[in-house]
Amino acid sequence: MALAPTIRAKVEDCLENAANPRGEGSNTFTRIYADEAKLTADYFDQALALGIELPPLAGMVVSIKDLFDVTGEVTRAGSRARTGEEPAPRDAEIVRRLREAGAIIIGRTTMTEFAFSGLGLNPHFGTPANPWERDQRRIPGGSSSGAAISVTDRMAEAAIGTDTGGSVRIPAALCGLVGFKPTARTVPLQGTLPLSPSFDSIGPLAPSVGECARLYGVLSGHNVSPQPPSMRPPATFMVLKNQVLEDLDAQVARTYEQTLNLLSDLGFKLVERHSGAVANLAEIMQDGGIVAAEAFEWHETLLGRKGAAYDPRVRSRIERGAKHRAADYIRRLQLRTRLISEWERELTGFDAVLAPTVPTIAPRIGELETSDEAYSRANLLMLRNTTIVNALDGCAISLPCQEPATAPVGLTVIGASRSDWPLLSLAAEVESGIKAVRFKDG
Repeated sequence: MALAPTIRAKVEDCLENAANPRGEGSNTFTRIYADEAKLTADYFDQALALGIELPPLAGMVVSIKDLFDVTGEVTRAGSRARTGEEPAPRDAEIVRRLREAGAIIIGRTTMTEFAFSGLGLNPHFGTPANPWERDQRRIPGGSSSGAAISVTDRMAEAAIGTDTGGSVRIPAALCGLVGFKPTARTVPLQGTLPLSPSFDSIGPLAPSVGECARLYGVLSGHNVSPQPPSMRPPATFMVLKNQVLEDLDAQVARTYEQTLNLLSDLGFKLVERHSGAVANLAEIMQDGGIVAAEAFEWHETLLGRKGAAYDPRVRSRIERGAKHRAADYIRRLQLRTRLISEWERELTGFDAVLAPTVPTIAPRIGELETSDEAYSRANLLMLRNTTIVNALDGCAISLPCQEPATAPVGLTVIGASRSDWPLLSLAAEVESGIKAVRFKDG
């Protein structure tokens, strides 16, 4: 009988993939912790051999987005403007929790500068290409771009990203991964460079719902076993009809329709509904809305000192926040509170909500790098569906639902605020059904 591979061997495989000159490692990581990862792997291998009980994530190789503090390092957040800033005095709380749980942090991943785009382009440190049709150099999605590619290219087993308007779910959908955006306040933001404190959340990207659940248990500090599907009646889904179905490309539209049919065949109840809360979100998003106002508050001083070092496309989005009056900001926060209440009422009687994660498959990087108009149009489209969940204070998970050997497409399953564990349990059931049935031709 062949011996199981050691944790050290697994780490070395990840490091080899990251160092492959023909791969995407140089565009995926801003820093790799090779020596530390090997030492930690050796420790766990020795502990296993001695029969010592290990923590819950022992030996899991995880990448972290370059938005989280690591003791003694500058958190650059994908920006040249952060070069030379004060190093972090301590680890971010989620980094501390990962280490304590035995995760092996392999490196820090690239991202859209300051997490302010859903496309994943970064002119400073490079943009890793989507695994789908890699020779076409398609976007990975953002802002957690390197997070997704670190997993698809087996440089890590899972990744931790942030999600302010879809930055975990968008790259997961475009790259064929599972991406989970928890209810924001269930995972602490201490030591995470902010974009919009009202909308910011932290979540995992991984190949499966089960791995995301394991990571969420550690990130949130509350390990709960999802309820087995056999103990629940068939779920009832609200199929959201307004806003999320506009401008779908042919691949996404076809795959989404097939997925709904598949779920119906599996016994799930699907009820189409328009949402009044979703219909009225545009008012709090106008001209960047709450996010732009809060982003500018944090960036104002740094922009004054190093504005020329910013990606101009990111800078222009942040600077919209300078035009917002305090009265407008307060009114938008008040409206958001009312819309969250309306959304919670609309969810009564439903286990979750279904929608396409993003409206299109991944566009080519080159097309967006060379045209500000194409960049802005694609960015708005990528963020449109996912931002709904952040604005309405919910939780959501994106599941790959495409046919084999076709472009990745994400199905979003949306839960009410603080329904994270029931949502993960339901998502695992949906994932299992999709994997078992796949799709028929035609």
